Amino acid sequence: MAVSGTSGTSGTSNTNNTVSGATTGIANNFDQFLLLLTTQLKNQSPLDPLDTNQFTAQLVQFAGVEQQLKTNETLGSLLSLSAAGTATNAVGFIGAKITADGTTTRLIDGKAEWKVNMSSAGTANITIKDSKGNVVQTATKTLVAGDQTYSWDGTTSIGSKAPDGEYTITIDAKNVAGEAVTAKTQISGIVDGVDFTSSIPMLKIGSISVPIDKVKSVVRSE
Repeated sequence: MAVSGTSGTSGTSNTNNTVSGATTGIANNFDQFLLLLTTQLKNQSPLDPLDTNQFTAQLVQFAGVEQQLKTNETLGSLLSLSAAGTATNAVGFIGAKITADGTTTRLIDGKAEWKVNMSSAGTANITIKDSKGNVVQTATKTLVAGDQTYSWDGTTSIGSKAPDGEYTITIDAKNVAGEAVTAKTQISGIVDGVDFTSSIPMLKIGSISVPIDKVKSVVRSE
């Protein structure tokens, strides 16, 4: 099992330091403003009093800015808690079998599967490529409308057996009228790690990365 990445924690720390520094600065300016205000009021000329409306407006403005910074600081804390919760949830996927949107899956012991959804029945030209982008198998299949499973036993176009690894499927489908139709694919596998180096935690199935928001189902064996 592997859990990598620390950028989420360091990024949160920098955000909190920035907000705290900004709050301290506005608090100091606010205190200086109050000191200046009271000093001017104590020393104003009775014959030419200062405009209190202007002071009041400035006081309200400073108070509004300070309140906004307090709100930003609170939101920063909430975001940190949310990120921590997401990380905890992502680690909980380790050891579970997931199904997710995707085109790349693993060939293990001569077996690879993709879940395919066709918007309508038709004929599909299927191309399978290895991790280097080399075409290893092509086939023409009739697919029904709706969900189905496409299985590959690892046999290449020249009749040899492909080694275990990651393979990507491409489906170019047309309906009975010859019109192009959409074929959506999903992959499944056991999560053996989590990568936190991107903004969205990536679940690892071998070297395959699956964004956590692309997961469609989770099954955990007892």
